[in-house]
Amino acid sequence: MEFSALLTSAGINIGFCALFLSLYSVLRKQPHNYGVYFGRRLAEEKFRQQVDYFSFERLLPTAGWIVKAYWCTEEEIRRVAGLDSVVFLRLFIFSIRIFSITSLVCIFGVLPVNYHGKEKTHAHIPAESLNVFTIANIREGSRMLWVHCVALYVITVSACILLYYEYKYISRKRLAHITGSPPNPSHFSVLVRSIPKLDNELLDDTIRNFFVNYHGSSYLSHQMIYRKGNMQKFVDNAEKVYRKFVRVKLSTFGQSKRSSMSRCGICGVRASSFQQYRNKFINSKKSDLSDPEVIEAQKDCPGAIVFFKTRYAAIVASQILQSSNPMLWVTDLAPEPRDVYWSNLWIPYRQIWLRKIATLAASVAFMFVFIVPVAFVQSMMQLDQIQQLFPSLKGMLKKPFFVKIVTGYLPSVVLLLSLYTVPPLMMFFSSIEGSISRSGRKRSACCKILFFTIWNVFFVNVLSGSMLNQLNVFTRPKDMPSMLAELVPKQATFFITYVLTSGWASLCSEILQVYNLVYNFFRKFICCYRDDPEYVYSFPYHTEVPKVLLFNLLGFTFSIMAPLILPFLLVYFCLGYLVYRNQILNVYYPKYEMGGKLWPIMHIALVFALVLTQIIALGVFTIKHSPVAAGFTILLLIGTVLFNEYCRHRFSSIFNSCSAQDLIELDRDDEQSGRLEEIHKHLLDAYSQGSSNIDNSKSSKNGGAPIEMVMDDPAKDAQDSNQELCDTVKEVTGSIQENAEEK
Repeated sequence: MEFSALLTSAGINIGFCALFLSLYSVLRKQPHNYGVYFGRRLAEEKFRQQVDYFSFERLLPTAGWIVKAYWCTEEEIRRVAGLDSVVFLRLFIFSIRIFSITSLVCIFGVLPVNYHGKEKTHAHIPAESLNVFTIANIREGSRMLWVHCVALYVITVSACILLYYEYKYISRKRLAHITGSPPNPSHFSVLVRSIPKLDNELLDDTIRNFFVNYHGSSYLSHQMIYRKGNMQKFVDNAEKVYRKFVRVKLSTFGQSKRSSMSRCGICGVRASSFQQYRNKFINSKKSDLSDPEVIEAQKDCPGAIVFFKTRYAAIVASQILQSSNPMLWVTDLAPEPRDVYWSNLWIPYRQIWLRKIATLAASVAFMFVFIVPVAFVQSMMQLDQIQQLFPSLKGMLKKPFFVKIVTGYLPSVVLLLSLYTVPPLMMFFSSIEGSISRSGRKRSACCKILFFTIWNVFFVNVLSGSMLNQLNVFTRPKDMPSMLAELVPKQATFFITYVLTSGWASLCSEILQVYNLVYNFFRKFICCYRDDPEYVYSFPYHTEVPKVLLFNLLGFTFSIMAPLILPFLLVYFCLGYLVYRNQILNVYYPKYEMGGKLWPIMHIALVFALVLTQIIALGVFTIKHSPVAAGFTILLLIGTVLFNEYCRHRFSSIFNSCSAQDLIELDRDDEQSGRLEEIHKHLLDAYSQGSSNIDNSKSSKNGGAPIEMVMDDPAKDAQDSNQELCDTVKEVTGSIQENAEEK
């Protein structure tokens, strides 16, 4: 591939970026697109919609969104989008810092050495092959390989210093998040599964007797987990209808005449009048544990949520074995109420390990199946193979312009389109794996997509020169460094164009929200629906984190091999930092919080990228007959591994659990301030099971046992709730009519 073909690919992507950014700055000003570009602010009812009038200013592209996104402080982002968004943006900050240093060292130090590595007459730069800018242009035994070794040391030391600083900074942020957040019901709750069933005792009594016997001083109450029924589905749908009527009323009266809504102090959920009707309706029923329906429901109960009086008691109960048989009375710290993945709680605990093995095998199988489209993409890089596959294109491929497009742009586009099938499938695998929380499912999908991306996008593309090379990876593992050292520089041209298409263009597609824009057009102008703040997307960490980490991997591995990739990567990270800040502030709504637990995954992936870079450099120095540089690279490799071990022992435990010191201090503060009793009252209401036909009310005063609710007559219950909903609707419509008559 010639340098001019790279310029052609860069020019095409720069044109697309300029077009998409200009379209975004215009489309975001149109009132009918507010639901697409301001979803989070609309969901929080903090966005004042403008009057729909025509103005030429709305048709002019502006860069005001860039200024607003850049000057927004990190504390403001944490307050509106949570700690996870801060951690994700810190990944961009790290990338900008390290690749600024890397670009200075490699562009001005390594690149001239690569270009003048072999004594020959160079052609005009646009006509030069990109191979002359890689380390493959260095002759064997050259003393100039010391420049690459020194550059590798500078990059590695700088990356380790920055990684340590980021790990320490994010650890402090996580500790502040735990100690400074409002009381969280998940800190007092433990999920219990694999409960033994006794013939002569109800499951409810079994749970209560066990925890009263072994955790009597700290046990508060418990809540059974039941299957979903028709009545609960009706109540959930009725609540959605009520919220829509409330929004109609608010839009009619304005913000000044908003109906009274209170916020629960512990779970942060809005309490509406319909919710109060629902609670009164449920609390009015009395449970009869001798009822056959109650007994039948408890037979299908997969577990329970047990509440404790203090945070410390809950964390201790969740981390120790409750029985001598580790397959019984399995405890885990319960997720946040909005983070519970209710449908996975029905999975028997004994099946989880089988599901994990099955999903792992399916993921690995899909990784190898995906080699086929990757091999096809690599065949597009060779003109002779394209002519063999498509003989009708021989005449067109004789034109230089079409050759540049086909070899420099289309392969990375085809690979990018093929990768769109990966995230939904990996999310499906993570769902059937058995995670009890939505955030855990997303972290699992993130790891699967990360492994898949590194293997299929990097390794398979590097080794796809022939199937024999792919087999040699497994038959000759000792030759892996030299094999990668030989093949990686040859694929530099492909990965440079991949950064342009999958990096730059994907950022522009992200900010333009193409799919949501088309969906919004059909929803509003074809189906004539209005904006519904209920349908707001959460941030897709499982797709974006692996993408950014892959670009870090490419930047490290090609930094001394092919430094031309570094300016394009640096532009990607700078543009991505602004784009994602804008999306986090305006578009995505944080439905649940992971507490920054993605950073250990990011840290390990970045250290792996450094180690892989050093292994490839070791192979290059060996092939080029530079034993001294190879020896120093081995020392650098050992130092990087030791650095990772130090960070793991120093920081990783902070992300796995909470310290006893912090939990006990929080419990003492709540007890001294009198908030502990109020927290206990709200615990049972916090986990309002959206997938259950049985609710729990406040705990009884004698013994703390939950009052369970069984819907004896679903038809009558539905009729009563329907009447309550109709009364609420009449109240809203009557208020609207009175307001119209006054006007």
